[in-house]
Amino acid sequence: MKTHKLVPDLFIAKVIDIPLDKLNAMQKKAMIFDLDNTITEWNNPDIKDDIIEWFELLRNHEISACLVSNNKGPRVMEAAEKLGIPFVAKATKPRRRAFRKALEVLGSTPQETVVVGDQIFTDILGGNRMGLYTILVSPISSKEYIGTRIMRRIENLALKRLGIKHRT
Repeated sequence: MKTHKLVPDLFIAKVIDIPLDKLNAMQKKAMIFDLDNTITEWNNPDIKDDIIEWFELLRNHEISACLVSNNKGPRVMEAAEKLGIPFVAKATKPRRRAFRKALEVLGSTPQETVVVGDQIFTDILGGNRMGLYTILVSPISSKEYIGTRIMRRIENLALKRLGIKHRT
């Protein structure tokens, strides 16, 4: 049992480093992904080839995926179509509603599901509140929405206080 709702189960540098064999061994069959600075750069419609290839590998491991983003529908839908996965937009993370909807779309339980994101106050907190296995990744880019940049400073202080070393 986690001692703090802001602490991820696993911290890695980037999505393509996620240990899929380990998740299979843990009987995880579904993953919820944040979009901006997790899958692609903030406000950038391009998804790099290595990410697209990794999502193919994810399917080969029989793990389903869903994007859950606080962004508006068209941007999230475009990314989801490129990856061939469903999505939940305007999620208002860390609220539980969008995570519940993603579980319903994926047909999975919290025990079978992983959430992956770059922010502890939205992705990790939201996932931990739902009892999901949480993976924190370093942000892809330092280019971010102004509100996120402000929260990043608070987040880095919280991570330091929690004894979590990360951030590139």
